Amino acid sequence: MSERDSSPRFSFRLNGRAVFIVLIVLILIGIATTSFFVVDQTEEAVVLRLGRYHRTAAPGLHFKIPFGIEQNFNVPTQIVQNMQFGFRVEQAGVNTVFSSADFPEESVMLTGDLNIVDVEWIIQYRIENPTDWLFNVENRERTIRDISQSIVNRLVGDRAIVDVLGSERPAIEVLAQDEMNTIFENYGLGVNVTAVRLQNIVPPIGRVQDAFEDVNRAIQDMNRLINEGREQYNSEIPRARGEAEQIVQIARGYAAERVNRARGDAARFNQVLAEYNRDPATTRTRLYYEMVEDVFAGETATATDGEPTEPRETPELIDRNLSNFIPLLNLERAAQGGVQ
Repeated sequence: MSERDSSPRFSFRLNGRAVFIVLIVLILIGIATTSFFVVDQTEEAVVLRLGRYHRTAAPGLHFKIPFGIEQNFNVPTQIVQNMQFGFRVEQAGVNTVFSSADFPEESVMLTGDLNIVDVEWIIQYRIENPTDWLFNVENRERTIRDISQSIVNRLVGDRAIVDVLGSERPAIEVLAQDEMNTIFENYGLGVNVTAVRLQNIVPPIGRVQDAFEDVNRAIQDMNRLINEGREQYNSEIPRARGEAEQIVQIARGYAAERVNRARGDAARFNQVLAEYNRDPATTRTRLYYEMVEDVFAGETATATDGEPTEPRETPELIDRNLSNFIPLLNLERAAQGGVQ
């Protein structure tokens, strides 16, 4: 077989028009695939033209110049991100799975009273300026981690271990958040820290940890006793105050009653005095009869003789129908209607 016969044979022939059509189709496909991009609702897109910042695109479908002339970088600006220190979360959810690895280089710190404490914490942040986030700092996550670790170490080192374990936790969280935001703003990082949360704070394992656990139990017992005392105080003091107020009200009522009675007696005396000034003899007689009525108001026996009798009642000295007396004056009528 000759050399000419051994050359490959094609079932179709290539011509310039077919090549041109294929090139046009490929160009159209390239334009279609590189001219549009989608921005999610939780994102903003930074668009670069020939490597230089050109614009920021909002969520939605957008057009860009194809073939890499314009590039888009989507940044999650509406998502709150978090970063763990001293521990790692492998799977978040209802049943969170934590990593079994330890990170003592992040969590072990020295307190102000030269004690060692293991502090775990998290920070939550949100990207506010996507352009600053992309271009101002080269290693963004490492910068956030280093600054956060430095601030928390300093705040813990300024306090005693008892304060770090107890009352100073909220203050450390607030101060750490403020200082992180200040430094990130100076760096032009484009993020805002929304929260700093201290998680587990424990002393070193061993005798120190056992001693602090005893201290914590003692503090809990102290708080329990204080709460019980306050409960007893709240139950006894109001009752005692109520009883005291009741006694005061009774005394005030008694005082008002005595004052009113005294005023009434004084008013009645003034009325009798006025009557006495107008008619002394009649008023004197009336007063005498009223005195006799008061003296004998509780007596049931009447003596028939003016002579003194024995205390013991005898049948012959009793005259209940007053048959041995001359009816000189009707005492009951005088008591009701006054002296006629």
